[in-house]
Amino acid sequence: MLWRVGEHEAVTEKPWNEKLVRDAIGAIVADAEAAERDGFWPGHPRDELAQDERLSSLYLGSAGVIWGLWKLGSSFDASAAVSEAIERYRAVPDFGPDAHAPSLWMGETGLLVVAARIGSSAADRERLHELVCRNRGHPTWELMWGSPGTMLAARACDLHDEWEESARLLWARWDEKSDLWTQDLYGELRQFLGPAHGFAGNVHALRGYVDEDVLRGRVTRLLERTAQRQEGLINWPPALKEPPSKIRVQWCHGAPGIISTLGDLIPQEIAVGGGELIWRAGPLRKGPGLCHGTAGNGFAFLKLHDLTGDHRWLERARRFAMHAIRQLQQQRDEVGRGRYTLWTGDIGVALYLKACLNAQPAFPTIDAF
Repeated sequence: MLWRVGEHEAVTEKPWNEKLVRDAIGAIVADAEAAERDGFWPGHPRDELAQDERLSSLYLGSAGVIWGLWKLGSSFDASAAVSEAIERYRAVPDFGPDAHAPSLWMGETGLLVVAARIGSSAADRERLHELVCRNRGHPTWELMWGSPGTMLAARACDLHDEWEESARLLWARWDEKSDLWTQDLYGELRQFLGPAHGFAGNVHALRGYVDEDVLRGRVTRLLERTAQRQEGLINWPPALKEPPSKIRVQWCHGAPGIISTLGDLIPQEIAVGGGELIWRAGPLRKGPGLCHGTAGNGFAFLKLHDLTGDHRWLERARRFAMHAIRQLQQQRDEVGRGRYTLWTGDIGVALYLKACLNAQPAFPTIDAF
């Protein structure tokens, strides 16, 4: 099988309901606004966080929620909140004294790019320049910790020279024989394919530096070679030389992230095969979020709708949206409150619901800040 059956569930039969979707977005925004305390939100047990744990960064912390609320048009004082979060991070970095400040998702870089995008006085262009430069040669060579993430930050903040120098080094590390980068990640040397930790995110960061035809050729060559196929369906392993038990259908690992990040750089038949795999597998039991949840997978359908013009992909994206709303309620019933993060929680789902309303495939913080 190209997916693990126990990790997925049947998509809801509930039809698309624009009013219900708009109401769900409004409820998520209102709940997050009410739960904020001095620029922070309670931790959630599904993120293995204590309720009083205060994280500042983009992935699980305040920066992601602040940015998401701003993108959703909230009247919440995002500028004051991000100032509090930056001050907190500098005094008590997320994940302790070994924190990696240049990380986009886990470090100060994510906070600074949010401050810059929302127009906060806490934005510090010189500090962001310093962090991007410091991260150019980070050995992870991936989005979460390494230079591809800080390249996205530099691009969002018009630090062109800093982005270009990082791109030069990243391009030089792209191995011509394997068509991959090697990640030195958490004490292991791996070659990941997805956007969070490897190939897809790196290629995306190089857009505009490397000729598009060159990117298309190398991307197609690798993804055709590594595709796992079954009866017209296509998936990709998280990394090279992975056993079948490691297969995933998530944004971070597998077809959803490959398609939503690189779908325009591969032959359409391959992208469609991946999309059919996502639909056949069904929504993720892990929850409704972006990184490894139903909303993240649904962005692949929005990408395919944009690429093909075929309305069935928009219909499928919207079916996943209705399912994500149901999962949100189930999650809230279990814990008694919302899950206040961008990448795993409710705000990311609200951004997906808005994308389905507008038929807009841009993935949050990856395609657009």
